[in-house]
Amino acid sequence: MTDQTISLSHQALRGRLAELGLELPEVPGAVAAYVPAVRTGNTVYTSGQLPLREGVMAAAGKVGSDVSAETAADLARTCVLNALAAAGALGDLDHARILKVTGFVASAAGFNGQPAVVNGASELLNELFGTRGEHARSAVGVAELPLDAPVEVEIIVEFS
Repeated sequence: MTDQTISLSHQALRGRLAELGLELPEVPGAVAAYVPAVRTGNTVYTSGQLPLREGVMAAAGKVGSDVSAETAADLARTCVLNALAAAGALGDLDHARILKVTGFVASAAGFNGQPAVVNGASELLNELFGTRGEHARSAVGVAELPLDAPVEVEIIVEFS
C-alpha cells in the first residue's frame, strides 16, 4: 500500500465503535509545536494524546488523589480514541495492527496502579481490533502532564 492508495474509510472500525457506544472523534489539535501523528512507510507514530473530549479536558489532577484509578482508566480510553483518530488520518484503521502503547499517568505520591489505568487503553484496543490490537506496552508514573491531564497515551500502528 502506498500513501496514494490509502482509503480513509474505517468502515469496520466505525461499526465496532458503534456497537460499544463510541465514535472516533475529530483529530485533536496539537497543544504545542508538534503534529498529532507521523507516518513512515507502513508505520504511524502518534504524539501523546490527552483525554480531550470535544477540545475540553475531561478531568484534571493526579491519579490517586484528585482522580480515581477507575476514572483514569476511562480517560485512557478517551486518549486512545484520540490517538486512533490521529493515526486514522494517515491510514485506514480497518487495516491496522497496534504495535505499542505507552501510557503516562500523573501520579499522586504513593500511587502505583499505573498498569491498571493504562489497561483502559489496552482493553479498548483489544475490543476494537481483536488479535490485531494485542500490543507491547509501557505504563509510566510521572509527576506532571501537560494541562494537568491525569493520563496521556501514545500508540504505534502498522498498516498492511
